[in-house]
Amino acid sequence: MQAKIVLLPGDGIGPEIMEQAVRVLKRVAERCGHTFSFQTEAIGGTAIDTFGDPLPEHTLDACKHADAVLLGAVGGPKWDDTAPALRPEKGLLRLRKGLGLYANLRPVTVYPALSAASPLKQEILSEGLDLIVCRELIGGIYFGQRETKTVDGIRTAYDVESYNETEIARIAEQAFQLAEKRRRHVTLVDKANVLDSSKLWRTVTKEVQKEHPSVTLETMYVDNCAMQLVRNPARFDVLLTNNLFGDILSDEASMIAGSIGMLPSVSLGEEQVHLYEPIHGSAPDIAGENKANPCGMILSAALLLRHSLGLEEEAVRVEKAVEAALEKGLRTADLAAPGASIASCTTMGDAVYAGI
Repeated sequence: MQAKIVLLPGDGIGPEIMEQAVRVLKRVAERCGHTFSFQTEAIGGTAIDTFGDPLPEHTLDACKHADAVLLGAVGGPKWDDTAPALRPEKGLLRLRKGLGLYANLRPVTVYPALSAASPLKQEILSEGLDLIVCRELIGGIYFGQRETKTVDGIRTAYDVESYNETEIARIAEQAFQLAEKRRRHVTLVDKANVLDSSKLWRTVTKEVQKEHPSVTLETMYVDNCAMQLVRNPARFDVLLTNNLFGDILSDEASMIAGSIGMLPSVSLGEEQVHLYEPIHGSAPDIAGENKANPCGMILSAALLLRHSLGLEEEAVRVEKAVEAALEKGLRTADLAAPGASIASCTTMGDAVYAGI
């Protein structure tokens, strides 16, 4: 296998965790006879500082011509006063739009070695947790019409939540295809008792479900889903959500797994270039201190091996190496119990590297 991978380290802890993920990918290539080439490009605040643009055209062009894209994180207080159109996060939104990445998949699993790190009671976790949040990524309120203005002397703002049936149908199709390979259950999360957009989500998703008769479709209001995630997370298989609800619920689910630093994600599009990134932010408060948890980034690299390169055995090899490091007792600061020994970013990366 030969593959070109574009690296977008970004801001904050992005470069540190990216370094560990690339080491792991190079180790996989060495052990399994593959050739991976890497091209590093700028995005986010770093790109603003260097090019005056959170997503330079040459960065987007490089991504479009890659086999896969690996992203660290973007943003930080340094750019809080930047014009809204040029904030670091705008670069990420434009990247998603530019690559047509409409489906964000966030798998959530509790590793046995980390069950004590979860805030949930052990009797709840004993039933297991293995779900995927399937989030629509380039529609809805984040991309809808927005405005802030003064009406009758009163400051007023609005953000429009807008979806059409095509946008809903394609993400629903992804969810049902995922469920067919898993436990054949999809939960559509919405607010159909209040929002017209959610009512359309229910209508279209039920139409798509008819093409997947082996999969059970359940509908659930988002507030109830937030409650059920901490009450009985084992009931869920695939959660299908709009952009806003998926953003919130996947972060809630990540804490059930012990830390947001553990969760990877993949963003899929209609083209062949997919984007891989951990779900956490840039953590500027610990940037450069070798304290970050690289596991979410490394596990994102495992998803890259699986989804973009079709290297299932190699993906499993990486995932098992992460699990083995955790079983040996290695814990970065976000995972460690009070008073316990804390592993650095590089120490955790070394352990995973050695397990490949």
